[in-house]
Amino acid sequence: MPRSGPGDVDGYPSSKCHREDFSMPTMEQHRIRDQHARSLRAGSGELMLFLHGSAGLPTWGPFFAALAEKFALRVPEHPGFGPSVAPKWIRGIDDMAMYYLDVMDELDLRGVHLVGHSLGGWIAAEMAIRNCHRLASLTLIAPAGVRLKGVPSGDNFIWGPEESVRNLFHDQSFAERILAHTPTEEEADLILNNRFMSARLGWEPRWVNPALTRWLHRIRIPTLILWGDSDKIFPNAYASAWTENISDSRVELISACGHLPHIEKAADTASRIIAFAGRK
Repeated sequence: MPRSGPGDVDGYPSSKCHREDFSMPTMEQHRIRDQHARSLRAGSGELMLFLHGSAGLPTWGPFFAALAEKFALRVPEHPGFGPSVAPKWIRGIDDMAMYYLDVMDELDLRGVHLVGHSLGGWIAAEMAIRNCHRLASLTLIAPAGVRLKGVPSGDNFIWGPEESVRNLFHDQSFAERILAHTPTEEEADLILNNRFMSARLGWEPRWVNPALTRWLHRIRIPTLILWGDSDKIFPNAYASAWTENISDSRVELISACGHLPHIEKAADTASRIIAFAGRK
């Protein structure tokens, strides 16, 4: 899996760590407007849609395997990430949110448990303030998009490659595993593509929509906000900005965990989401 670096809000351990341990999902293709996209799909039951962070389509590991045991899980790749060409009509986070609302309409997805991490959490929130009628619940894992006055975020656009990786994790053994992996030429191209699209969405202002907070009250579905207590990208103090503005929401902190709870504390994070979404 690609090594994280400047411009990535998140990253993942090498695929060699987990791939052989789990049954693999199917890879599907779909086309919305002029955009071809791929997604991972596994499991059955109520629909759960996971929106990934800026590192691109994630490795299928224990977190996704656990969710797929309880839900019909789809993990789409954002337009402009991975091998796809960045569409000119997606110029910012609002366009990406509208794209995914189109996806749900075109595929007639209903009763969706929407889960998003970091950049994906920001996209999910932007979707929910516009239209919740196809959503059953919302889970945001260390989402970008909101700031708290007096609490600066980490600036991963200026961090060096090693610093960016190390600042993702509380447990540095995860960082060591990524740093030990030398990306292939193909992986390096995907990293570059992911950075380019991430910068288009989160460069200025840095990972935030200054208007988002005043529209969060429009999210009228049960909302769970998960945050690592050692997040160096977006401090967990930001969680209050979300819960104060979403009426039916609650925060759960994950101890000894950085910006990637679904990687660093995969079983714990999955069980919290399953318990939350499963009772809706």
